[in-house]
Amino acid sequence: MLPTTAGDSSHAMVLPNEEALQRLVKDIAIALEPGDLVTLSGDLGAGKTTFARALIRHLAGDPAIEVPSPTFTLLQSYELPRFPLVHADLYRISGTSELAELGFEDLPAGTVTLLEWPDRAAGLLPPDRLDIAFTLAPQLGLEHRNVLITGYGSFDARAQRLAALRKFLDQSAYGDAERAPLTGDASTRAYERLALEGRRTILMNAPRRADGPPVRNGRPYSAIAHLAEDVKPFVALANGLRERGFSAPEIYAVDLAGGFLVLEDLGDQTVVAGDPPAPIETCYQAAVDVLIALHRLDLPGTLPVAPGTEHVMPSYDMDALLIEAELLLDWYLPYRGVPVSASARETFLALWREALTPAVAAPRTWVLRDFHSPNLLWLPERADIGRVGILDFQDALMGPSAYDVASLLQDARVDVSDDLEVELLGRYVRALRETNQSFDVADFVTIYSTLAAQRATKILGIFARLDRRDGKPQYLRHLPRVWGYLRRSLAHPALALLDSWYMAHVPQPD
Repeated sequence: MLPTTAGDSSHAMVLPNEEALQRLVKDIAIALEPGDLVTLSGDLGAGKTTFARALIRHLAGDPAIEVPSPTFTLLQSYELPRFPLVHADLYRISGTSELAELGFEDLPAGTVTLLEWPDRAAGLLPPDRLDIAFTLAPQLGLEHRNVLITGYGSFDARAQRLAALRKFLDQSAYGDAERAPLTGDASTRAYERLALEGRRTILMNAPRRADGPPVRNGRPYSAIAHLAEDVKPFVALANGLRERGFSAPEIYAVDLAGGFLVLEDLGDQTVVAGDPPAPIETCYQAAVDVLIALHRLDLPGTLPVAPGTEHVMPSYDMDALLIEAELLLDWYLPYRGVPVSASARETFLALWREALTPAVAAPRTWVLRDFHSPNLLWLPERADIGRVGILDFQDALMGPSAYDVASLLQDARVDVSDDLEVELLGRYVRALRETNQSFDVADFVTIYSTLAAQRATKILGIFARLDRRDGKPQYLRHLPRVWGYLRRSLAHPALALLDSWYMAHVPQPD
């Protein structure tokens, strides 16, 4: 069932049997998002209702659920685990005036719509939709169907991605795997758990990052902050970490150009427990030990990706650190309704530039950048540093070692108490001091506090941006915790002037 390109936003396939139909059903089910419209085109008996029935049963997780044809009822509604769904059939609609009586405008927010006979609503369909057209292929057999999948509007890129992913899975021998979506992060990456012949793996679907609008000197934010554009940095760091004894996931299949990876499944056991989640002290101690082991190494700034391809790790330079801090001005303060004058911004940047100078001048190591509980898994069957599984390091940089220590000990999603932070910070500095007599504890703690404050500043902006720009308000619940970390870090005497600026200009979260 390999798709072949039929146009800019279309791909064609042949469904020779029920097994192939079920594979298409699963592909579409995984790709659906709340609010999507899927139109089902084709002649009578071509397979539209058969596909819709199979898709609804798959989404319901119940192969026996009754799914009647909506030919006479026109609409059938379903409350499914991921979203509400409406199955509509316009075959008996005689005019566009009847469409208004069906009640599409009254559907619950986020409803997915499967619409048969979309030609009856010609000229009234929204511009963003996925069309699946079925035609009979009697010359090939009674069960054979030709299928053309076309993405319109915003579905154009998604339809192409759907075809590319199916091709990758088939060519990498994972085409028959059962697929289940996993909860994603705040990025554009998507993850699935694959199950094949009793073995579980993880699929990473990471489309190339599109550049945003220029924000400074003609460069977008992602370029200034050195965010990964594709999967090459992930591959380089995963292999580099594993070669040094750390538990990054092994890579089983890779499409560098397409942005698809099949990875080792490190499981679901996290380093936190409870509701609300709290640090498991043993796990956090082990995570600190991972950083100790990593920072004792002489680490290269260039890593191999594939034969003839290398990844040069960017430097966590002043421009990157400052533009991250400015997220507070650009997103958090507007979210709180606070205007920022030009002079206030200028002072903010000048204070941060002075505070960050020692961090920029500090010895360089790998900064994994998001070394915190969402990206750490507990692997008790392994030994020593291998007990901590490490994820989400594609944005890694060459920078100061204190950054990842702050990322862990001031976890934006978990309350790390003052006492635990001090205990674990002491564990780290004692270990580094034992093997490096030139390690200056006071200088390190100053840089640690500075970077912890910078990181909290950045996260306040990111979480406000996720709400205002991306429609993800769930991150706002973490703002009070991040504010608490910020106040804790700004208490360091070296940050007194910054602390005064924040007290004058930045309101705490509600």
